[in-house]
Amino acid sequence: MRQALALARQAIALTEPNPRVGCVITDAAGRVLGQGHTQQAGGPHAEVMALRDAAARGEDVRGATAYVTLEPCSHHGRTPPCCDALVAAGLGRVVAAIEDPNVLVSGQGHARLRAAGIRVDVGLGGDESRELNIGFFSRMQRGRPWVRLKAAVSLDGRSALENGVSQWITGEAARTDGHAWRRRAGAVLTGVGTVRDDNPRLDVRLVDTPRQPLRVVLDSQLATPPEARILDAPGSVLIVAARADAARADALRARGAEIVEAPAPDGRVDLPTVLRLLGERGINELHVEAGRTLSGAFAQQRLVDEYLVYLAPKLLGRGRDLATFGPLTDLGDAVTLQFHDVERVGTDLRVLARP
Repeated sequence: MRQALALARQAIALTEPNPRVGCVITDAAGRVLGQGHTQQAGGPHAEVMALRDAAARGEDVRGATAYVTLEPCSHHGRTPPCCDALVAAGLGRVVAAIEDPNVLVSGQGHARLRAAGIRVDVGLGGDESRELNIGFFSRMQRGRPWVRLKAAVSLDGRSALENGVSQWITGEAARTDGHAWRRRAGAVLTGVGTVRDDNPRLDVRLVDTPRQPLRVVLDSQLATPPEARILDAPGSVLIVAARADAARADALRARGAEIVEAPAPDGRVDLPTVLRLLGERGINELHVEAGRTLSGAFAQQRLVDEYLVYLAPKLLGRGRDLATFGPLTDLGDAVTLQFHDVERVGTDLRVLARP
């Protein structure tokens, strides 16, 4: 199962919107007969890749055991059901890490395997598989992506100097690591303020990737400059407005951007609506890199599932906050988090914290 999970990690940035799945087929002595991971959407799933690998090696998988990191699918989407492929191959046992949260599968794949006389065991590696596919579980169960808010701050919590200068608070290793987190997301989101002030690209450049995540700009009045670098290739751009001025929208569409509206009563973009729209588009993980105002709005509305914070060993004194909201009058109103993981990355600390 550890080997299958390692294979599943190789599917990061490849399988969207499908989950990252690995499969290893062994004989009774534990010898590997075939292995593989899910390919791009519309391509073969992990179980089929493992069966093909076994066939290419000339191995007989009848009576063998398949270790798979997610319940084999039982519905016909872009590809045929994987549980049928395992039945047809004559496997004797399937060890699945966790049940698929998709209502089109959810237990049905295991049921069909058992009905065919295949022994099914579930639970080995379940926590690891869920973490690897935390965005897929979020979209299937809540209808919206897993929201990860990324920030780089000094030891005294400043994301920039008072004049807005922020390059570079953290070191090169942390910046490269941040691009690896961008790479695993289905979309990277920012606000128009960041687009105008910093003119970022927000693509994945510092690590290899088979595809660029969707770039999303929240822009209430369509103030994004048509010459903004975020509109440059490669990758697609979605701009979400509260009110789409026709002339501005046409100029941005001419640069390849898609424009949608999601107005809130206060004239801004409605964040819960944005998350629902992205969920409908198959976005599993949403990576937010924004300024203090938009970050504060996500935090105050309790829409952040995970904070990814790079903490630099510097003191900046007066400057800009990570997220601006409040002021609070009671400590009980604070956004309370738990440290999920803390790791040193180069000269900085990477902190993962969750509500």
